[in-house]
This record gives sequence, structure tokens and C-alpha cells, in this order.
Amino acid sequence: MAEKMKMTRKGYDKLKEQLEFFKTTRREQISEYMGIAIADGDLRESAAYDEARMQQSENEARILDLEDQLENAIIIEEGVQDGVGLGARVLVQDASGREHRFEIVGTYEVDVLNGKISDQSPIGQALAGQQEGSKVSVQMPRGKQEFTILKVSYE
Repeated sequence: MAEKMKMTRKGYDKLKEQLEFFKTTRREQISEYMGIAIADGDLRESAAYDEARMQQSENEARILDLEDQLENAIIIEEGVQDGVGLGARVLVQDASGREHRFEIVGTYEVDVLNGKISDQSPIGQALAGQQEGSKVSVQMPRGKQEFTILKVSYE
């Protein structure tokens, strides 16, 4: 049995959309590709057919993975928590005065390039439950870093 994972409603809905895509559109694309490969003749030496089979296998594995994630999801409604929680958008300031924006999301929703960090990450764990004005210390790869929470919102 897979581990239960917390995620936001947006993250859950995004996974459902992905699952629908892989079950419908992607399966149809692979089926068409496979049909073309079969029509070309001898399947024993067909690189196109082998490629189509590999894509089919990867697609089905992705479907199973998404179904498992959705089945084991615990949806945390945004704004229900007191302080920083799942779905919170947090503005912090580091010791040098630079500001950083984070959105706290579940593990399957992480997108570091867009500021979406896991609630299980060191920063996510340090911010959890904290209020505006709180100071937190986070063990980073380059040593401890101090942050002051400037704003918490659930927009």
C-alpha cells in the first residue's frame, strides 16, 4: 500500500487532468503510431513498432502511477490552517534582506523554478504552522539560513 500524500485541491485536479490525457489523447496517439508501424510490414525488424510498444508501456506505467497518487491523496483545503500550511503563499526575507516567495505544496506538486516547494522540504517544514513576523532557521546545504516571514496568504 502506498503512502498517503497531502496535496492541494489544485494539485489534485492537475493530476486528474494528466490522468485523463494519458488515458485518452496519449493512448490514441500511440495507437495511431502503432497502426502505422504495423501497416509498414515485418514487425520483427520494425524500429517504429518497437518504439510504439515502448511508448505504450511507458504510458500505461504513468497511468498506474497517477492512479496510485490520486487514490492515496489527502486533499488539504487551502486557508483552513492556522499560519503557514499547504497551499500558503509565503513571502520571507533572508538575513541579507533579500525577499523570496514560496508556495507550499504537496510532494507531487513541486515546481521549484516557479517557487512551489514541498511541505516536506527543509524550508517547508520550518515554515509549517508559523505566523507572519516569525523567524525560522533552516538547515540548508551551505549551512543554516535565517528567514523572517513577512506575509502569509491563501489567494
